[in-house]
Amino acid sequence: MKWNKRQRQPKLREKIEEDPFITDDALASFFDVSVQTIRLDRLEMNIPEVRERIKDVAQKQYDPVKALPEEEVIGDIVDLELDSYAISILDIKEEHAFSRNHIARGHHLFAQANSLAVAVIDDELALTTEAEVSFKRQVYAGDRVIAKARVNKAAQNRTHVNVESFVGQKLVFSGSFHMFREDQVEKGELS
Repeated sequence: MKWNKRQRQPKLREKIEEDPFITDDALASFFDVSVQTIRLDRLEMNIPEVRERIKDVAQKQYDPVKALPEEEVIGDIVDLELDSYAISILDIKEEHAFSRNHIARGHHLFAQANSLAVAVIDDELALTTEAEVSFKRQVYAGDRVIAKARVNKAAQNRTHVNVESFVGQKLVFSGSFHMFREDQVEKGELS
């Protein structure tokens, strides 16, 4: 469908309200217009660029990370409720990808998910003791990966955290992380 400006702008606002993390490139592709056209539309409608929208979401109140310094989390945390759930965003850049095919190196996806699993724990010390991970599809330089962690259960000295990572609506990574937390056992015991 070819959209004229009057049709496109209300739908553009709706798309951004549905997904504040959507990029201008993705919007241009959806509306079959240039990125410049999307930028002009956003400017006319006083809609900030995606980086500003992410900062706005991130500045909303969320629990502080306890288990590691926030700057050590891979990706930007945009939502966090300790011992419940967390969300982070990682923009895949050229340095995260293989130069010959621009496919993201898997350890970056793992690092985002693992650090989010640590960050969601409501304890000063949280360590990964075991992880089962699955890479579902390729991620490329220029993609935005949104990781969502959910705490499932705590049993004895472990907390179980599931993390799923998406590019758009497509699942690209899933992981099940078993986390040791200091408040559950005596110091030094990882069993």
